[in-house]
Amino acid sequence: MELLTTNNVWMMICTALVFFMHTGFAFLEIGLTRQKNTINILFKNIFIITVGLLLYYLVGFNLMYPGEFNGYIGSIVPGISPPENGMTPEYADGGYTWWTDFLFQAMFAATAATIVSGAVAERMKIGAFMIFTVIYVGLVYPIAGSWKWGGGFLDELGFYDFAGSTLVHSVGGWAALVAVWLLGSRIGKFKNGKPQAIPGHSIPLATAGVLILWLGWFGFNGGSVLSADPELTSLTLVTTCLAAAAGGVVAMITSTLMYKNLDLTMFLNGILGGLVGITAGADVMTPESAILIGAIAGALIVFAVSFIDRIRLDDPVGAIAVHLICGIWGTLAVGIFSTNPEHTFMAQLTGVLCYAVFCIVTSFLIFFVLKKTIGIRVSEREELEGLDSHEHGMDAYPDFRLNEH
Repeated sequence: MELLTTNNVWMMICTALVFFMHTGFAFLEIGLTRQKNTINILFKNIFIITVGLLLYYLVGFNLMYPGEFNGYIGSIVPGISPPENGMTPEYADGGYTWWTDFLFQAMFAATAATIVSGAVAERMKIGAFMIFTVIYVGLVYPIAGSWKWGGGFLDELGFYDFAGSTLVHSVGGWAALVAVWLLGSRIGKFKNGKPQAIPGHSIPLATAGVLILWLGWFGFNGGSVLSADPELTSLTLVTTCLAAAAGGVVAMITSTLMYKNLDLTMFLNGILGGLVGITAGADVMTPESAILIGAIAGALIVFAVSFIDRIRLDDPVGAIAVHLICGIWGTLAVGIFSTNPEHTFMAQLTGVLCYAVFCIVTSFLIFFVLKKTIGIRVSEREELEGLDSHEHGMDAYPDFRLNEH
């Protein structure tokens, strides 16, 4: 029982760290976008956390971990109740209790929609985004998660994703890609076919967001060990940190060579790319492999951001480059660098392709129906004047001098 208590406390700490990541996402998104849309982005982030938790309790947890099922989709069983051994060392090999299991997994569920929030920033109707979040977090994410983490068909095929390079990050990344394509670019982003910089209003906030996310990844990856196992947790945190550092440094060097300036936003996204890249195999990598995986992710970020601009897709925070491109890379990297000989490149590629098809189709259907019914994009006037005043009737930074007499 003492070991269960130790394991459970570690898992609870990791749950809190993953929860804290939502602060990081919020800071990063508002920092890289304009002041006039700050309330809108914060509102979306708070909506995702609160509704995501409720949805995961109502349908998500049982749908993602259905027990015996056909390997593709479980049945919707509302609510959750612990099994008889849910609070004993018999449950999950003494790694944690049933309630901790639910809460830890629930923290992951909301992250997929948060990735989309950043990509569609500054021009998507809040109501349409909220409907998308309910469907994607409530149904799409748990079904996708069950294929591997719930013991589904990809798990049986030997596909491996330790903490979610694909199951969390790419699932959000594919939806972000579809959403950005259907939405179109922000006004002024492209002139005569050439991308124009639209600076964010607070790079200090964005920097704080990335450092908070890096800290949160200690729980994201460290908790995915599913116990306080000393060897595995310490190795996981080492590989996670080394990949993040390598991603940042290589992105900084690559962007400097390409654009002849020391771009902090590329540096920051390189760190995130390294984190996303190592997430699929943090427990089965040597430190050297982790550095290489992070380094390649950092270079990929710079080229991916440039490519996304070239094909005239507008992603204000670089979410597609970070979460989708590096998520795919990290998942495939398991088949190349894993210390477990059972992990094969073909199994990893199969998993990537399955999630790509499922997420593209489902997110396209959701967004397309929304576009044809209530619409997904705000009016030109609303976009130019800012979503804060039009959709929320608030200002994130009110000018108090107006109230002086």
